[in-house]
Amino acid sequence: MKMSEARELKTEDLHVELDRLRRHLFDLRAQAVTEKLQDTNQLTTTRKAIARIFTALRERGETAIEQKQHHLEAVTARSHA
Repeated sequence: MKMSEARELKTEDLHVELDRLRRHLFDLRAQAVTEKLQDTNQLTTTRKAIARIFTALRERGETAIEQKQHHLEAVTARSHA
């Protein structure tokens, strides 16, 4: 994801994308540990995409991003239960 793409997304969409990328990074790390990860560059690319989203959120004046992320995860978990 390029910075211009991150800036075009709505704040809510950025939080959703942040959650998706964090899960993807977790999966990539698991693959790296089990030596099933073919392209190790994916780790760097995903970390940079996460950083770009944080930057875009902070440019918008978002604070307590981590708390909002946990709240969204809790709401999503409740709605799926």
